[in-house]
Amino acid sequence: MARGNGVSSAYYRYLPFAVFMGFIGLDEFIRFLAGQGFFMLGAATLYYLYPVKSVTVAALLYFFRDRYSELSFRDLADIPVTFATFGVGLLVFALWIKMDWTLGAAGVPQGFNPALLPGRNVQIVMTIIRIAGAVLVVPLMEELFWRSFMIRYIVDKNFDSVRIGTFTWASFLVTVALFGLEHNYVYAGLMAGVIYNLLLYRTRSLAQCVLAHAVTNLALGVYVVITGKWQFW
Repeated sequence: MARGNGVSSAYYRYLPFAVFMGFIGLDEFIRFLAGQGFFMLGAATLYYLYPVKSVTVAALLYFFRDRYSELSFRDLADIPVTFATFGVGLLVFALWIKMDWTLGAAGVPQGFNPALLPGRNVQIVMTIIRIAGAVLVVPLMEELFWRSFMIRYIVDKNFDSVRIGTFTWASFLVTVALFGLEHNYVYAGLMAGVIYNLLLYRTRSLAQCVLAHAVTNLALGVYVVITGKWQFW
């Protein structure tokens, strides 16, 4: 596995994802303690973790940017492919909002409801941050982890030697399953994992996957704001 300054190249791809998931774990832990009566927790108090989470992960991605040699946004200059990628992103969005099923006894996620925040200005700013994080940070962080690192690592531990878009059944199925389990709406997550993986195999471009993911998240964000279906956030 390639190394730079004594650090595994995998580190630059899994650390931003691990930090992001760590913030989610912190959120859940605080909610658990509040539920056990250790302290009172306002309905929207933990919303303020999201800007910290987004900025922290964005900073890591920026500092590591020179390490992502597999990510070339020049790929987006292929206009017909990029146009098709927009369609893929919108397709995932359209299917996602129709697949609002949770596993077993899991309830409907509460999501991020800006109406719970104090003051119109705070609501607007936090909504903008939420959409910006979902469109600019999450797609880049997740695609570097899932469709650059993990999908190749399953093929060969020396993942840098594996070409982007290399197909094996094991790497396809495992990444789809784990990507689905990462999301509250597991079935929608499985669907998205399948489609994003297929896009990777078809284009052999991580940048196109990032774009499709960003389009999905942008469309979902606009839909949530317009409809007030906060559970999708």
